[in-house]
Amino acid sequence: MFRNLIFDWSGTLVDDLPPVLEATNHVFSIYGVAPLDREAFRLRFRLPYRDFYEEILPGVALEELEVHFRQAFAASTAPVTILPHAREKLEWCRDHGIRCFVLTSMDSEAFAKQLVDLGLADFFEATYSGVLDKREKILGILEAHRLDPAESAFVGDMTHDIDTARHGKMTSIAVLTGYTHAGALAQAKPDLTVPDLEVLRRLFDRPGWRSRPIATVGALLHDDGGKLLMVKTHKWGHRWGIPGGKIRRGESSLDALRREVREETGLEIAEPRFVMVQDSIDSEEFLRPEHFLLLNYVARVSPAEVTLNDEAQEYRWVSAAEALTFDLNRPTRILLDEAMIQGLVGDLA
Repeated sequence: MFRNLIFDWSGTLVDDLPPVLEATNHVFSIYGVAPLDREAFRLRFRLPYRDFYEEILPGVALEELEVHFRQAFAASTAPVTILPHAREKLEWCRDHGIRCFVLTSMDSEAFAKQLVDLGLADFFEATYSGVLDKREKILGILEAHRLDPAESAFVGDMTHDIDTARHGKMTSIAVLTGYTHAGALAQAKPDLTVPDLEVLRRLFDRPGWRSRPIATVGALLHDDGGKLLMVKTHKWGHRWGIPGGKIRRGESSLDALRREVREETGLEIAEPRFVMVQDSIDSEEFLRPEHFLLLNYVARVSPAEVTLNDEAQEYRWVSAAEALTFDLNRPTRILLDEAMIQGLVGDLA
C-alpha cells in the first residue's frame, strides 16, 4: 500500500490545456511558427519543455520564451478546471492518511494562484513548482520528507513523470487525462496505468491495497543518574515524547531503535529492555491519521551531547516525577507509567 503520493499538476489534477495551448501558440506567432491544434500539441509537447521549444524554435533562449508564454498565459481567459475525480481522490487520501505532494514544472506564480482558486491547497503537505526537470528534484523531496520510495508513487500524465518516478526508485502511475496520449505513455512502461483518478481510488479501496499498521520503535532514555530524556516534536502537536520511528523492511526492532535514537539525538543506547506494545490508531495528537504499532523500550545512554534532528524542537533531562508534569503525548505517558510500575525508571538521581 502506498503511504505517499506525489502528484503532477497539469493534466493530472487540473485541466489547464486550453490556456497552455493558447499561450504556446502566441509564442509561436511571435517567431512566425504556425499554431498547433489540440491533438497536434498533445503529440509533440514533452517535458522538460526546453526540449520541446528547442525542437520547434532552435536557438531561442528559454528565458525569452518563458517571458512571452507567461504573459500570454496570465492574459488568457480560457478556463482552468479541476479534472473529474481529482478532488474526490484527494479527499480519499486525506481520509486514509495518505501523505500528498505536488511536483510540477508549472510557473510558480500561476501554480500558487490555481492552488488557492481551485481550493486544493489544504490537501498537500508540500508543493514544488517551477521545476524544469523533475528528475533533479525528486530525490531531494524524498529525503526532505523522509519518504520511503517503496511506499511512494508518482502520479502523472506524461512520460517525464514516469522517468521521474523511475529516477526516484518509486512506483510510476500514469493517468490518461492529460497531455500525453496513451500510446506514448505505454512506450514509457509505467508500473500502472489508469484512465482517471476514480479508477485509481477504486483500486486503492481493494483489500490488498489498504494501508496496514505501521510498526515503530521508541525508547524512554535514561542516564546513569536516572534522568530521563524528553523531546518536544511538532509531529505530536508540540507535545513532549520520546525518540523513535518506523522499522525498515529487513531491519530488526532493536537495530531500528538504535538507528532512530542515533538519528534523532546523536546518542548510542545500551541495555535496551522491552516494556510494552501500544496501538495508536488515528490519534488526534499526531499530525495525520495513522495506525501505529508502538514497540516501547527503556534504554540507558552514556553522557554525551544531545544533537536533535529536524523532527524535534527541544529536549530536557528530567526526573520521572518532573516528566509526569509535562504535556506528554498519550503513548509516552502510558509508557512512563508502565516503566515506573515495573521499576525500570524512577527518581534515582
